[in-house]
Amino acid sequence: MAMTRRQRARAIRAVQYAVLIVLLLAIVLAADWGELRRAFFDAEVARSLFPDIITTALVNTVVYTLLGFGFGLVLGVVLALMRLSQVPPYRWLAVAYIEFFRGVPALLVFIALGFGVPLAFQVALDRHVTVMLALGLVGAAYIAETMRAGIQAVPKGQMEAARSLGMSHSRAMASIIIPQAFRIVLPPLTNELVLLTKDSSLVYLLGLSLDQYELSKFGRDALNQHRSLTPILVAGVCYLIITVPLGHLVRRLEARSAKAR
Repeated sequence: MAMTRRQRARAIRAVQYAVLIVLLLAIVLAADWGELRRAFFDAEVARSLFPDIITTALVNTVVYTLLGFGFGLVLGVVLALMRLSQVPPYRWLAVAYIEFFRGVPALLVFIALGFGVPLAFQVALDRHVTVMLALGLVGAAYIAETMRAGIQAVPKGQMEAARSLGMSHSRAMASIIIPQAFRIVLPPLTNELVLLTKDSSLVYLLGLSLDQYELSKFGRDALNQHRSLTPILVAGVCYLIITVPLGHLVRRLEARSAKAR
């Protein structure tokens, strides 16, 4: 007797669950749990990382991220407006910037600002300024495209209504259009903040003193010191302390936006 579509779907799911259970059992039986505990879950090593990993590394990661995101957000809005400008040179400059920084790895931007610019112009940039510029320049390229999409998503009638009330184009854009665009693009902007949080790990390229360590650099140095992967695991958990709430916020904002629509 032939199975119905629903029965076939149930049978396929049952096979998938069975395969998953077999794989998990194979991993559990084959793993050397004593060695895994020593390598990844050494409680003594984990205790030795505190409180420095929180008070120094985690705080520095947050500071570096916020500096880059703040600069990138301001520059990204300017680039988005240039991208939508009626003046061709503005559009050309914005497109060139966006394509360049979306195509170049953030690692190269850090190297250029950390070593190339000081050598070429004989200037010494403060480390926080370097981080802000490096993260912000890369982030601005993505934020600009996000903001452009948000501005274009605002109904054209909003601008027409503002102009009919006597507002100039720039005032209507600043008072009416951009605030509405921000509400539309808030979820993807939060995603960009998560990406910049992870990109902040590239700060190690600049050479850091102990009080300037971010999570990745702190974890790598502790790994070399203790010969254990536990510091990497703890650093990863600290990243999750930042990114998981942001991810939850994105989902709530997306749900609220969908409900509003």
